[in-house]
Amino acid sequence: MAFLGTEVRTHRHEQMRALMDREGLDALAFTTADFFQFATNFSTDVQTWERPIVCVVPRNGEPFAILNELSTNHWRYGQEDQRLWVADAAFYAEHPRTGMRLPLAGQWADMVAAKLKQAGLGAARIGADGGGPLAKAVALLPKARLEVIVPELRALRWVKHPEEIALMRQIAALSDWVQDRYRENIRPGRMVQELDMAMAALMAEEGGRRFPGEHLEIMRCWTLSGPASAAPHGDGRQAGARIEAGHGLVNIVIPRVNGLVVENERTWFCGKPDARQQALFAGATAANEAAAAAAVTGAPVCGIDEAALAVIERAGFGSHVLHRTGHGIGVMGHEFPEDMAFNTRPLLEGEVYSAEPGLYVFGLGGFRHDDTVVVGAVPEVLTQAPKDLKSQTIL
Repeated sequence: MAFLGTEVRTHRHEQMRALMDREGLDALAFTTADFFQFATNFSTDVQTWERPIVCVVPRNGEPFAILNELSTNHWRYGQEDQRLWVADAAFYAEHPRTGMRLPLAGQWADMVAAKLKQAGLGAARIGADGGGPLAKAVALLPKARLEVIVPELRALRWVKHPEEIALMRQIAALSDWVQDRYRENIRPGRMVQELDMAMAALMAEEGGRRFPGEHLEIMRCWTLSGPASAAPHGDGRQAGARIEAGHGLVNIVIPRVNGLVVENERTWFCGKPDARQQALFAGATAANEAAAAAAVTGAPVCGIDEAALAVIERAGFGSHVLHRTGHGIGVMGHEFPEDMAFNTRPLLEGEVYSAEPGLYVFGLGGFRHDDTVVVGAVPEVLTQAPKDLKSQTIL
C-alpha cells in the first residue's frame, strides 16, 4: 500500500494531542500547505496566500477543515478513496453563485470564527503555524487566543512512522532506477535540459508501473554539467547548455509520492576524469558516507555535518564547501530541522535526513552525492544508486 493509512493518521494526531497537553492548548490550526497536508493527508492544490485554508485539530473532538471551492472535487476524490483523515470539510466560494450559495472569500474570517465557536472553541487557546487570515478570524472571538508556535509544530514532523519509511524506501528505489537511466543516457553533445526532460518522462512511465493510481510528483530531474555545476543551483545559463567530453556533472532526482519526498543526487564524469577531478570526487564521496554513518540515534544532529566536514578538511578541500551537509526530509524536500550544522539536540530514531556534502570549484565544477538516510542505531541509507568512480564514469 503506497498511500498513507490510518496508522500514520493516528501517529500524527497522537503527537498533536500530546503537544496540546504539554502546552495547555485546546486546539491546533494549520494554514500553510505543508502543515495542512501533514494534518489531513490532502495534497494541497492552492497557494494559501491567495486562497486561505485551515485545518483545526481540537484536543477533544474531531478535526475539521475549511477549503476553497477550487478543491471541492479533489477533496471528493480523496474521500472516495478513503485517503483523507478529516471527515468534516466546508468550502467557501471565490465567485458569486446564483444558487447553492457558499460564503464568499471575503467572509472567510467570519466562516472560520463561526466554525470555531460551533466546535466549542470560542474561548480556546489555539496553537498555529501562522497568523494572517486566521488571526483575523480568531480576533472575532474575544475570549479566544491565537499563539504562533512554529518550532513546536515543526518538531511533530521529525520522526516518521514505519509506514512512512516503508513508502520512502519504495520512492528511493524509483529514484535509483532513474539514476541508472542517466547512466545509459549521458553522452557528449547532448543538451542538458533535454536529457533531464527525457529522464523525467522515463520516471513518469516507471512510476506509473510502480505506483498506479497514486499521487506521483516529479519534483526534479535536473543536471548541471561542467563549470556550471560549481554553482549548487546553477549558473542561470541553462538554455542550450550541452554536455562536453571531460565534463563532470551533478544531477538531482527528487520524486514525491503521496506527500513524501526522497532526494537522490550523484556526480558523474563524461569521459575519464583527471587527477584533480578524481581527488575531489573521492573527497565528496567519503564525506557523504561519513555523514550517513553519523545519523545515529542519540548523536547530535550537527554531528552529521561535523563528520562530513572533518573528512573534507583532512583532504584539504575545506575552502570549497558552500553549504551545510543536509536537512530533514519528509512532507517537503527541505523538511525540518533545517539547522543541521548548529543543532545540538540528540537525533531521534526514525528521523530522515539528506546527506549531501558538496565541493564546488569555480571554473571546474561541483562534486556531490546526496543520499536519503533514516536515523537509527545503524543508519539506513534508502538511496542505493552506485557512487563509485567506475560506475559514475561514462566512457
